[in-house]
This record gives sequence, C-alpha cells and structure tokens, in this order.
Amino acid sequence: MIDFLNVIWNVLSTPNADLINFLSIPVLLLIEMPLSFFILITLFKISYTKKQCFIFIGISSFVAIIGNLFVPSPFNIILNYLSLFILIKLLFKINFIKTCIASLLPSIIFGLIGSLLFNPYLILLNITFEEATTIPIFRIPFYFVMYSIIFIFILILKYKNIAINILDTFDKKNKAIITLNFIFGFFNIIVQGLLTVNYIDILPINFTFFNFICMLIYFGISFFSLAKVINLVTTTQKLESAEEYNKTLHILHDNVRGFKHDFDNIVTTIGGYVKTNDMKGLESYYSQLEEDCQKVNNLYLLNPDVINNHGIYNLLTSKYNKADEQGIKVNLTFLLDLEDLNMKIYEFARILGILLDNAIEASAECEEKIINITFRNEAKNNRNLIIIENTYKDKEINIDNIFNKGISSKENHTGLGLWEVTQILKKNNNVNLHSDKNDKFFIQQLEIYY
Repeated sequence: MIDFLNVIWNVLSTPNADLINFLSIPVLLLIEMPLSFFILITLFKISYTKKQCFIFIGISSFVAIIGNLFVPSPFNIILNYLSLFILIKLLFKINFIKTCIASLLPSIIFGLIGSLLFNPYLILLNITFEEATTIPIFRIPFYFVMYSIIFIFILILKYKNIAINILDTFDKKNKAIITLNFIFGFFNIIVQGLLTVNYIDILPINFTFFNFICMLIYFGISFFSLAKVINLVTTTQKLESAEEYNKTLHILHDNVRGFKHDFDNIVTTIGGYVKTNDMKGLESYYSQLEEDCQKVNNLYLLNPDVINNHGIYNLLTSKYNKADEQGIKVNLTFLLDLEDLNMKIYEFARILGILLDNAIEASAECEEKIINITFRNEAKNNRNLIIIENTYKDKEINIDNIFNKGISSKENHTGLGLWEVTQILKKNNNVNLHSDKNDKFFIQQLEIYY
C-alpha cells in the first residue's frame, strides 16, 4: 500500500506533460466548458434547453481537445475560436455582434483571472513557471483556485442580474466600434498570455498586479462605454417614438374636436333620415360616418403602448402617414405583443417595410385606395400572423414569380424588394410568407411560428 502511494506521489510531484494533457480532458468537459456556457447564458440572458447545454459542452470540449493534442499552435487557437463562433451562432441563433462577444468573453475572463493569480501563486509556492505547468500537484490546485473564483463570479452575475444587452437596432458605426473593441481586448489578452508564459519567472508581483489593474480598468471602461451607447440608442428611439406619437395625438385631437363640433349636426342629420324613414340614405350616411370613425380608431392604435416596439411603431406611423398623404384609407388591427415575436426584429422590420411600401404603391394606382393591416396571435397554431391586404390595378399579376430577382410590375423599379424578403425567409425556418389575390385585394400573409 505504501509503495502504491509512493508511486502516486512520484507521478503527481514530478514533471509529467502527458498526465497534464490527460487531465485537461476532464477539466474541459466537467469544469471549463460548463463554466464558459454559464457565463454566456448569464451575461446574455439566453434561454436554453438541456440538449443545447450538452451539445455546447460536448462539441466545444471535443474540438478543444483535438486542437490541443493534434493541431500545432497557433492554428489550434484559430480552430477553437472559429468552431466556437459557429457553434454559438447555430445553437442559439443570436446576432453577429453577440456571437463575436460570446466567443471571446469567456477567454477574456479566464485570461484576466489567470494572469492575476499566476504570479502570486508562483511566489507563494516558490516554484518556477515550468514546474507550475508540468507538475500535476502544482497544476491541479491552480485549476481549483481559478475555477472557484470564476464560479463565484458567475454567482455574483446571477445575483446582481447583470446582463449585456446588444440591440439589433444599432447602426453600422456603433456595431463596428463595439466589435473592434472586443476584438482588440481579445488580442490584448493573447499578448498578456504570451508575456505570462515567457516572462512570468522574472516579472515582479507588483508589475503583474499593476498590469492586471490596467486591464481591469480597460475592460471596465469598455463595458461602461457600451452601457452608455446602449442607453443613448434606447433614448434616441424613445424620443423618435415620442415625436411620432405627438404628431398622431395632434391629428387625433383635431379629429375628436371635429366630431365634437359636428356632433349636433350629425345627430340632427341622422334624425332627419329616421323621421322620413329613408333607410338607404341613412345607410349611405352611416357608411361615410363609419370611415371617419375608423380613421380615429386607427390613430388611437398608433400608440407606443399598443405597438410595444419603438422601431416598429416608428415604421408603422411613417407608412401610415405616407399612405394618408396619398389618399389611401388604412384600416389597422393590432392584437400582437411584439416582445414575444419569435424573429429578429431587424429582419421583421425589413420584411414589413417592403410589404407596406409595395401595398402603398399598388393601392395608390387604384380608384378605391384601401390597405387593411392586421397583426394578431393565433395560439392554436402557435404562430403570429401579419396580414396586409391592398387594392391593386394589375389583376393579371403572376404571384408565382413576383419574388424572383429583377421581377417588378412597376416602371423604373429594380424588383429587389420581394427578392430580399425571400433571402430573409431562407434564414428563418419558422417564418413563411403566402401571397394570394382576389377580385378586390392582393394579400400577403406573414406567418411567424413559435
């Protein structure tokens, strides 16, 4: 028994690169990749299933192990991050910026904590860098301390409910700045890692601590700036929505005042039809009155509290005003919570904008200018429906080829609008668009399944 324990002690207390590589397999599978996964889902508030969790940990660990054992440096690092980017993108279907940050952030956190701990660890145990990385009895405690700190860090994130909310509505400039900032931070971590590997034995602990503080300040300022940019974008959107809503309120107020002013005249006119028993005249008058009432109802629905997404609210208000200027009657029904829309709001807005533009252009050519827009949830079929009906002039239009590139029934148009819609649909397996027509209306039905 004593001999067996001596053998184990010798194995653990002498340089053994093979054992270290062997230990990296359970470390990756059971500790590092699970911690990376929970950093991602905590910071980005990602909903996940157990299947997604196991797939992420299994594939990312497998690629990392294969890369470390069989792929020479630095190609193994490139392989790890490229595969991680693809895995996160396919598994969680988050936007490009989130995927970039999610691919780099765990390494940044591991690198920061590791660089802070390593030098004090060497000094405390009075060992060299080579001994710390090749002797199991020194390497295992370092793993334990580092991963314990990271685990506590994740618990703090959860307790404080700290999250990174990257808005899809960022313009290209802000997206580029955020992406470059995180890429620069990632390469900074790589440089610090190389310094640690090559000069950790000769760097004083004061320098290591100062270097860590500088990196911490850099990332702290970066996250603070990111939060400010997010608040600025959100505030700008709210101001734009408030401005549009203010215009709607002015129009609504004028219409209500008009009804109030004419109320006695309206009642008197209805009374005249009733007294003379002129039902046909009353029906005609009521129909005209109903149109004005519907307009007021539409303006009431153009409310950011009802249309609970600032971007879509601004889009609908803009298109409504555009149609109204061309004498088009717009009937709007909105019974949908946009917060639960199972689709990227950016792509949804692109499709909606193209369909509304086409509807406005088609109905503007008709004698009877009407557009019916319906947003509703169909719970029994697990889908959201957006239905756009518009009057149209070209009754011979072929609905089978209107989505082809370059096809357009309008002069001086490229025919790219509906083709762009098809490109977005191809990226979303849960989204369909059905086109139909009847004697009066051309119909586009967008279906978003959840």
